[in-house]
Amino acid sequence: MADKKQDGQKIIAQNKKAYHDYFVEEKYEAGIALAGTEVKSIRGGGVNLKDSYCSFEGGEIFAVGMHISPYEQGNIFNTDPMRDKKLLMHRREIIKLQGLVQQKGFTIVPLSLYFSGSHVKVELGLCRGKKLYDKRDSDAKRSAERDIDRHMKDRSYEG
Repeated sequence: MADKKQDGQKIIAQNKKAYHDYFVEEKYEAGIALAGTEVKSIRGGGVNLKDSYCSFEGGEIFAVGMHISPYEQGNIFNTDPMRDKKLLMHRREIIKLQGLVQQKGFTIVPLSLYFSGSHVKVELGLCRGKKLYDKRDSDAKRSAERDIDRHMKDRSYEG
């Protein structure tokens, strides 16, 4: 499940549903505050970003709805899998994002989770919601590209 990314980064989980439901305007990188057993569970691939989003409380940003499965060999130190995870960003970035979310109707969505060296990082997207017709348009474009690729592949085998 874990793919390779450039510069020694190893992708753990991706939120493909976010690209279907939102237009991603900008991307940001943030650290994430985790317990030791959560990191071990992440190394095993026990993460789901599907319905997660970010919220602001007291000048801090939290990932809500990010599911990290309990570590199987863990004990009393296992944490609640659905707890809000604190994201680590510079204060200026947090204030900027909070202003955009409040004024312009953007939302912050975790797009992927990856290891950068020994640290777990989250790629956040500044997103604007898609309407139903936008989703249909995106699906039609993707389908057309698949058909073109399929026909080009068939043509290359004939010659």
